[in-house]
Amino acid sequence: MANGSRQAAWEFFGTELKRQREDAGLTQAELGARVFVSGAYIGQFEQAIRKPQLDIASRIDGILQTDGIFERLCRKLIDDPRYADYFAKAAELERLAVQVCDFAPALVPGLLQTAAYTRAVTLAMNPFAPDEYIDDKVSGRLERQRILKGATRPVYWVVLHEHVLRIPVGGAAVMAEQLEHVAALTRERAVVVQVLPYEAGAYAVMNGTLRLMEFEDAPPTAYTEAVYSGSLLDDPAVVKRAQSAYDLIRAAALAPEASLTMIESAAEDFRRCASTT
Repeated sequence: MANGSRQAAWEFFGTELKRQREDAGLTQAELGARVFVSGAYIGQFEQAIRKPQLDIASRIDGILQTDGIFERLCRKLIDDPRYADYFAKAAELERLAVQVCDFAPALVPGLLQTAAYTRAVTLAMNPFAPDEYIDDKVSGRLERQRILKGATRPVYWVVLHEHVLRIPVGGAAVMAEQLEHVAALTRERAVVVQVLPYEAGAYAVMNGTLRLMEFEDAPPTAYTEAVYSGSLLDDPAVVKRAQSAYDLIRAAALAPEASLTMIESAAEDFRRCASTT
């Protein structure tokens, strides 16, 4: 499903939700209370600003007696082949988060990637894939980045290992553009970025990525990812341990100002290298 048609489908979801809610004689606040979210969230669902989780859509069907239509619509819309099965749920949750914290040990996180960088990563992992597959992966990743541009964008905090700044993904020109993009978003205050330097030593040996997500009306979750696998963690004790691990990494990282200086310096190095080849 193309980006435009997917958004149009979510808008239909919202319009239909509003119609069914009003036919049932319920306000946004009243429906929200019955499905355990705020009235403001119901309003954002109706305006297609946020997308409901499957369990919320199912509860809405139960309250409005709509014979499962909202759950079916929601299931169809979040069943997106552009995302790996193990990441699809995390991708859906990030749209609802009020704060997202990422630790990236090897690659720039998807929410910060340029199209060229995404294409290079996807091609490296799928060297025999057809162009349509690569294009879908790129468009899916770029679509995710819309959450950083809206009025309801989450607080986004990223810790990049210094590896990320040094590995020439896609070549020098691609890396220069990518790091310049991260620096620009940092200067625009769309994201806070810290770099975990090589000198941090043992703090840098965490296996795989780590993401923490906080929500307005739901408990926080953690997501970890390794090669072709990912785990969404919601046990409060496990999430608390993940938060502690992230806090230690963040404390060992460079300050945001020093991190920006290192990112811009690495971008300049790649830009000079690109200009001489």
